[in-house]
Amino acid sequence: MATDAQKSEGLFTASQIARFCQVDLKTIHNWADRGQISHFRTPGRHLRFRRPHVLDFLRKYGYPIPDELAADRPRVALFVNGLREKDKVLASLQTTFEVVDYPDPLTGLLQIGEQPPDAIVLSAQVGDLSGAQIINALKRGDNTRHVRAVLLAGGETDKQAAIEAGASAHVQPNDLTGLRDTLEALMGIRH
Repeated sequence: MATDAQKSEGLFTASQIARFCQVDLKTIHNWADRGQISHFRTPGRHLRFRRPHVLDFLRKYGYPIPDELAADRPRVALFVNGLREKDKVLASLQTTFEVVDYPDPLTGLLQIGEQPPDAIVLSAQVGDLSGAQIINALKRGDNTRHVRAVLLAGGETDKQAAIEAGASAHVQPNDLTGLRDTLEALMGIRH
């Protein structure tokens, strides 16, 4: 059973993954050693798996999504310019996701390093930084490389730069249904 700290961080043990897949614990260790499921090791060398990676693995190999994973509300951080646009995005996502909105981009980026969300939604330009620059920085960090990034952009140049930096998807800024659907698919909410 996961501790409260593990649940809040979205971390799962090898035993939990074995239970989800109905396989032996050694099988999970073999899959991890072969790189079939993303993981990291604690200082004590125990395997840990992040929620998004577990969901990716289960979907890829056709395993059912356990209620334990489906019941958690994934955390989404917003870096969206424009108050009206931000209010619309917040309203669209709050029923499905735990949405975190930061007072300014710098504060948000610092806090993401300490408490990574499952995903971020960002504008093509956030303050002095481009969305692609922020995504690139996230993908370089050991603690944040697993974070899914969805860019709100209409321009081809911004889309291409974000994809090259490691964005999971891009959505038109006014397509709130598409944004919610994209995040649900990325977070494994849809089975």
